[in-house]
Amino acid sequence: MTWTIAILTAEPGAKTSGTVTVDLGTTTADVPLILVHGSRPGPTVVITGGVHGGEFAGIAAAAQLAAGLQPDDVLGRIAICPVANPPAAYGGRLNVSPLDGVNINRVFPGDPAGGPTERMAAWLFEHLITGADAYADLHSGGIDQTLLDFVGYRLTGDDALDASNRAMAHAVGYEHVVFGRSAEGGNSHAAANRLGIPAVLIETGQRGDRDPATVRTLLDALHRLLNHLGAIDGPAPAPTATPREWVWTGDVESPAAGLWYPDAVTGDEVTEGQAIGRIVDPVDGAEHKVTATATGTIIYGMNGLTVVPGTELAAIAVLA
Repeated sequence: MTWTIAILTAEPGAKTSGTVTVDLGTTTADVPLILVHGSRPGPTVVITGGVHGGEFAGIAAAAQLAAGLQPDDVLGRIAICPVANPPAAYGGRLNVSPLDGVNINRVFPGDPAGGPTERMAAWLFEHLITGADAYADLHSGGIDQTLLDFVGYRLTGDDALDASNRAMAHAVGYEHVVFGRSAEGGNSHAAANRLGIPAVLIETGQRGDRDPATVRTLLDALHRLLNHLGAIDGPAPAPTATPREWVWTGDVESPAAGLWYPDAVTGDEVTEGQAIGRIVDPVDGAEHKVTATATGTIIYGMNGLTVVPGTELAAIAVLA
């Protein structure tokens, strides 16, 4: 049966690649897409990279995976979108789009009649994510962020879906598997869950890392995941560690604009109320003390110097 996404089609046993132009209202975006339609039956798996700017490992790994996969390798269908949000990936270096200042991973499933980023999210959701049997969204620590490699998934209240999410997350083979307690919010994998689609967020690398070793780590993780899903067969690379379950306990946001000087960094254990850094006013030197909002381990943190009110300075999780 012919597989069609937007203007691209792939027959069974065929591989198709091309660029799809997406109408964002005030402008357009050219989205690269690769469809690998396997020679044998199996699931439909969607992989996206480049949802955020400045997160390079996921883009590189998705592109390399797409280049290497051939129809005879695949059971079912694998759609790979290495640069899912071109305005942010090409035109910016942070997690917001330069078109409208919106973080796309806060507005899924998007709005086809909304602003540029909402339209981009809506196109991805309608054409790629909807109808998938499994979805993986690839991220990393951006150029201003430190990070422990981790896999994120959500609890939904649906026992079967929760089990599928958890199994996917563990199959990635990273030590830190961090779950959220609900499928609410505008994250891509949470929105996919609300359609009943098993989904995970995979975070690999930090500070805009695109080192070949980091990309290889993610490629191995994707091969383990695809093997688990039954989308490819054969031996899978060994996991990097035994997965351990964590749960998010708190976020720390900047209370003011200024210069951020952390005293606790990614990987550190902190207790609620502990001072983890300060924000200094560059004009008069006034300091704002920043404290941990929860007890746990800092999974990712802000490496950038300049911050504004609401900037996420740290995310904290604890072993479940």
